[in-house]
Amino acid sequence: MIELHVNNETGFLKTVVLGTATDFGGTPEVKNCYDPKSKEHVLANTFPIEGSLVQELDAFFQILDKYNVKILRPYNIKSLNQIFTRDIAFVINNKIIVSNIIENRKKELLPLKEILKEINNNNIVSLPEGVNIEGGDVILYDDYIFVGYSKSYDFNKYLVARTNELALDFLRHTFPDKIVKGFELVKSDEDAMNNCLHLDCCFQPIGKNMAIIFEEGFKNKDDVDFLNNLFGVDNLIKISKQEMYSMYANVFSISEQIIVSDNSFVRLNKILRKKGFVVEELTYSQVAKMEGLLRCSTLPLERL
Repeated sequence: MIELHVNNETGFLKTVVLGTATDFGGTPEVKNCYDPKSKEHVLANTFPIEGSLVQELDAFFQILDKYNVKILRPYNIKSLNQIFTRDIAFVINNKIIVSNIIENRKKELLPLKEILKEINNNNIVSLPEGVNIEGGDVILYDDYIFVGYSKSYDFNKYLVARTNELALDFLRHTFPDKIVKGFELVKSDEDAMNNCLHLDCCFQPIGKNMAIIFEEGFKNKDDVDFLNNLFGVDNLIKISKQEMYSMYANVFSISEQIIVSDNSFVRLNKILRKKGFVVEELTYSQVAKMEGLLRCSTLPLERL
């Protein structure tokens, strides 16, 4: 049986579900794209090919394996993109919450059933109807659960709005020992440069008390002020709009000291090393074309 345990983004990773690009379905039609960056690359004829995606995920696998992480993979479903395992479920404490994801992605939940067989039924939580959350919008920081969300007007307007306000009440009720803090995010179905698909596209804790942040991704200045006060201005690595677009915030922590990052993030990686982190670099530029990166490709089940 899998013993679930995740309280933050940086505890030493023991068990993770890593996405797979095998038989990912190829280039979709524009009308079937559900994020603006994918649409942008379909229109430009630069959408990634399967071989490149498989190679990038294999490189990620090798880094995780180097640190003796137990790696689970979804079983293969033909013509289905199963790279972004973060969104289909997420773990808080010893509970796994199965997401209510958009209709276009419902089939991605099928391989999760095999993994759930290895988890105590009492620790599996299904969301009530009307409560929408994707795992990229849920970030853990010990006593805090940070949630990127959209109020009803934006949620009903934008396809890229994946987590609604009801999710905050659900998480507060389910985890009364946690402080649930919601952040409204900037959304756009058409312009990837002005769209924060999930909270982890514009914010992520690293190390013990540091974080990467794109301040313009938050709709409300009060939320930015809150994070500046909580972490301290000197402990926040601020990124630009272009860097947000390139997914700088979506690195992945194996531990408080070890961060996996894209090798094109030159400025960020230099800062991280200067702050004492071990930075494991790889090429993940093709996955990035689908508006997700390293954190999006992982579903941590156990951290120490």
